[in-house]
Amino acid sequence: MLRLQVPLPDHYTTMSAAELEQSIRAAKQTLGERLLILGHHYQRPEVFRWADASGDSFKLARFAADNQRATDIVFCGVHFMAESADVLTGDHQRVILPDLNAGCSMADMADIDQVEEAWEALAEVVDVERVVPITYMNSSAALKAFVGRAGGAVCTSSNARAILEWALARGEKVLFFPDQHLGRNTAYAMGYTSADERVWNPRQELGGLEDRDVKEATFLLWKGHCSVHQRFRPEHVRAARTEHPGVQVIVHPEVSHDVVALADKVGSTERILAWVEDAPSGAVLGIATEVHMVQRLAAEHPDKTIFTLDPLVCPCSTMFRIDEPHLAWVLDHLVRGEVVNRITVDAETSEWAKVALQRMLDIT
Repeated sequence: MLRLQVPLPDHYTTMSAAELEQSIRAAKQTLGERLLILGHHYQRPEVFRWADASGDSFKLARFAADNQRATDIVFCGVHFMAESADVLTGDHQRVILPDLNAGCSMADMADIDQVEEAWEALAEVVDVERVVPITYMNSSAALKAFVGRAGGAVCTSSNARAILEWALARGEKVLFFPDQHLGRNTAYAMGYTSADERVWNPRQELGGLEDRDVKEATFLLWKGHCSVHQRFRPEHVRAARTEHPGVQVIVHPEVSHDVVALADKVGSTERILAWVEDAPSGAVLGIATEVHMVQRLAAEHPDKTIFTLDPLVCPCSTMFRIDEPHLAWVLDHLVRGEVVNRITVDAETSEWAKVALQRMLDIT
């Protein structure tokens, strides 16, 4: 998806760390309660420290919706997160993304045109009234609206199983997008096997499948992935166990199933945080998720040995686009009564996206 971020004025790119801190602090003080800065767990530390609330994407969107005093919500995350916040917040609230180039490669792997084409192709082979579309939270508002109109729901990494169980109680098949790994790992946890799934490649006719594949499959998994979580491999787990006897391996469900099969615990961002918090002093924890979060956990729990399973410690490159110069820039505009980089979702899309999100809440 093409997004155009205007270049920052030189003033912001040449500011020292001390000057940036002073600028952001002064803007926050001036704006007071009408400003709410949200920070995703994967944010770089110099940005994360300014967050008034932290969490995963859905938790932050809900937090914004529940904070009626704030009229200007600066979301230090990525584009789909800001869209979700705009869907859930009131008309008096404005959602701002510091850098429009902060997208999500996984979310961009499924766009509305591709999904609608897939739906039309499926309708030529099976009764789509018996196919339930489920989209991961990491998707555009347009996809959330699509599943809302088509009788499906949104899911998060923590409630995916409950949503898929609901879907299969009302249909014969699930079209799950955009992350194949979350869909596969959840299906395995429910007792299904590889025989029950097929990967849908949106770049090929009928997803690269034969008619019989579509008819036989219970799960049609979109060929998408997280660029960070796909980096984790079984050899990383084996190396951690060799180097750290007794290590507890904790992984996010966006990693591939061969890694999940070797892990001690598999859970969402919020569950990983809770498991680390509850681990006893002296625990050794190897974690497969974004490196900034792992490093933050290690700093917050010095009595525990916490490290990333990926030796190359690759950050989320799109989340990394949010930095202090961009944050200072949008805040300075707000102080002057100007809004830049506002993220808005049109009324119809917002209405149907809310339907899909509400179904998720009703189910879980």
